[in-house]
Amino acid sequence: MTKLTLGTHPYLLGFDQLERLLERNAKSGNEGYPPFNIEQTSQNSYRITLAVAGFGEDDLAITVEDQQLVIRGRQSDDSEGRVFLHRGIAARQFQRSFVLADGVEVGEAVMENGLLHVDLSRIQPETVVQTINIRKG
Repeated sequence: MTKLTLGTHPYLLGFDQLERLLERNAKSGNEGYPPFNIEQTSQNSYRITLAVAGFGEDDLAITVEDQQLVIRGRQSDDSEGRVFLHRGIAARQFQRSFVLADGVEVGEAVMENGLLHVDLSRIQPETVVQTINIRKG
């Protein structure tokens, strides 16, 4: 029996990239740290908020790589010379990835009260009507 995929369906030309994107996202296996919210702030804008208590602006890096928004956090270990009786606040690193659709652009990032806000906006493409000329063979 033949497996029907997006890339092999006769009416979905060029959607094989979408299938690869879904597979890549399924394999990323993000754990639950740090917790985050995604909210729609208007018709064409979104905000991702990550709870990054204990991280400073210099401990965080935000990049866009191959249609993915990647947020990384790495705290410097300042425990040298300190004796912990209990250490419940771990200085652990993280990486969170969010797949971006075509036309979604990353705006500004703001750190506020231990929350990192990253604003996204979707650019509406112009509707293009193209006439294709037919020539004799």
